[in-house]
Amino acid sequence: MKNFLEKKGVSLSLKAYVIDSLNGMALGLFSSLIIGLIIKTIGEQLDIAFLVEIGTMAMGLMGPAIGVAVAYSLKAPPLVLFAAIFSGAAGGNLGGEAGAFVAALISVELGKIVSKETRIDIIVTPLVTILTGFAVAKVVGPAVDYAMKAVGDLIVWSTDQQPILMGIVISVAMGLALTYPISSAAIAMMLDLNGIAAGAAVIGCAAQMIGFAASSYRENKISGLISLGVGTSSLLAPNSIRNPWIIIPPTVAGIILAPIGTTLLDFHNNAAGAGMGTSGLVGPMMTFTTMGFGPDVWIKVILLLFVGPAVISLLLSEYMRKKGWIKSGDMLIQIEGARE
Repeated sequence: MKNFLEKKGVSLSLKAYVIDSLNGMALGLFSSLIIGLIIKTIGEQLDIAFLVEIGTMAMGLMGPAIGVAVAYSLKAPPLVLFAAIFSGAAGGNLGGEAGAFVAALISVELGKIVSKETRIDIIVTPLVTILTGFAVAKVVGPAVDYAMKAVGDLIVWSTDQQPILMGIVISVAMGLALTYPISSAAIAMMLDLNGIAAGAAVIGCAAQMIGFAASSYRENKISGLISLGVGTSSLLAPNSIRNPWIIIPPTVAGIILAPIGTTLLDFHNNAAGAGMGTSGLVGPMMTFTTMGFGPDVWIKVILLLFVGPAVISLLLSEYMRKKGWIKSGDMLIQIEGARE
């Protein structure tokens, strides 16, 4: 059985079902719901009707996008990949983001198992994938969505009750999820984070990105400033495994700034931006979508998502360099073995 599953590309592993598939889901979310929300927001602010229409349509394709993205991340063959569009759509309609993810994941794996096992593969493979996707969406989707939303509501409620403690916990957890191979964006969407809990999450994610961009400027210069600051902090995940000290400055920045955001500045965000940080400037955009475009909001965004993380991380990293805990080259971005 094990050899058969390996032959079919079915890997019963945590990496495949948590890391790879969640990262795939995040790409699907960004390519539909998140980018759609950005386009819609721009259209509303500039009073451009066709942008609002485009954004609304893109947001409505969230389920199919998750389905095909999860299938792609699991290296599904073509017929399974295309049929997963329906699985994601069914899951999205019946169980939201979490339902789309679960329906796509299970149907894709079963589709891979039957793929090319019969002479009528062009019928059997998509049929199995579609029927499985709908069955999972119908039976499991609503329950999974309810459970994830319940956990999210508990987190939001807990943050409202204990904004300092929970602000720190959420900031650290989501920030580290962004840097390491777990999709903070997918987690935030499935939990439906909102309010100051989402604010703490986006602060933690931004602290990792902007913090690393500032503290590693010696090594990575402008290219690193851009790739880390508006790209992803996961570029330095391998470096942090070799020298765990480098993760301290951006994490401390999140620990300091998140309670300020949850208490003094009443900093809010939504599920679409909570796990994105400053990646593609989605986090700041969703802050404006949630809180408006007033001068006070601009000041909060600049302070909590850009200036604060940069200053705190840079000061702390420079101190750690003087102590010898962080050495020259420790934060140099490496891509495919080549130094940038």
